[in-house]
Amino acid sequence: MNPSVAIVILNYNGQHYLEKFLPKVIEHSGNHAIWIADNASTDQSLDWLKTHYPGLNTLVISENKGYAGGYNDALRRIQADYYILLNSDIEVTENWIAPVIAFMESDPLIAACQPKIRAYDLPTHFEYAGAAGGYMDYLGYPFCRGRIFDTREEDLGQYDDEKDVFWATGACLFVRSSAFHAASGFDESFFAHMEEIDLCWRLLNMRYRITYCGKSTVYHVGGGTLHKSNPKKTFLNYRNNLIMLYKNLPKGRRWKTVLIRLILDGISSVRFMATGAWPDVLAIVRAHFAFYAMIPELTRKTQRTRYRAPLYYRSVVWEYFVLGKHKFEQLTGIEPIKAPRL
Repeated sequence: MNPSVAIVILNYNGQHYLEKFLPKVIEHSGNHAIWIADNASTDQSLDWLKTHYPGLNTLVISENKGYAGGYNDALRRIQADYYILLNSDIEVTENWIAPVIAFMESDPLIAACQPKIRAYDLPTHFEYAGAAGGYMDYLGYPFCRGRIFDTREEDLGQYDDEKDVFWATGACLFVRSSAFHAASGFDESFFAHMEEIDLCWRLLNMRYRITYCGKSTVYHVGGGTLHKSNPKKTFLNYRNNLIMLYKNLPKGRRWKTVLIRLILDGISSVRFMATGAWPDVLAIVRAHFAFYAMIPELTRKTQRTRYRAPLYYRSVVWEYFVLGKHKFEQLTGIEPIKAPRL
């Protein structure tokens, strides 16, 4: 029997994106179930859906729980073998589902997978949020095949493969439902940003595989809910990165890494000072104090594992900003992420 698939779009005040991108989702998704989970929107999203797509599955979430809590709430109420967590600002393409599901069906240890993510505003190039699969350096800086910091590579077919990666993007995340629930879903303390990296790290520690499928392509607008210049996004990115490191690093490396990040985050705030972006500087300071306040709770959440997650044991910051290596293929010492041995 073919596995059941549920496409779940978490919507928050995204009527304009639903109007623009939902028709193609419906057109290119075959008979798979499509759900709109509304995260307490205050625009006319639900009224518009009732008028234009009255037969579409909808779920109403009583309050805005962010990406993490919103999806946890929705997925507890949806039965399927696979979930596709799809941002409302994604344009899908023909045959975007079948290659990924076929790849995941080839190995029950594949817990999550992402397609190729190209930029909607520059369709020839990869997009920031995921590109061709995510990696993480030992200091917690995420990067992707096809995108390192502000450099996006042109898609010339160099990543048309199927590959194990460290994290798969939440912009278009295919996830095996049994693995998602076994990992207790997203950590809701993240609210939004980096919760999918945290989930993937925990799944890796549970000996699952995280993968990328270059046979499927979607286009992402990006910044649909929080623009990258929003200080709230700065706060969430800096705080959540520290939360993720503390939870998932081996105990012996936890505080050393957090101390180094304290120094590096202080240096990074200079960039905001130089442009007069003082709300972002304040957001970084607030992020650190918020993280320190959460340490007792986080200590209870930390995983006890001896598994050495496949981090990139060099500094991608040094490689990029000092050595001028702006493409994934130029990075020194990238080791293949291998399927786990049970």
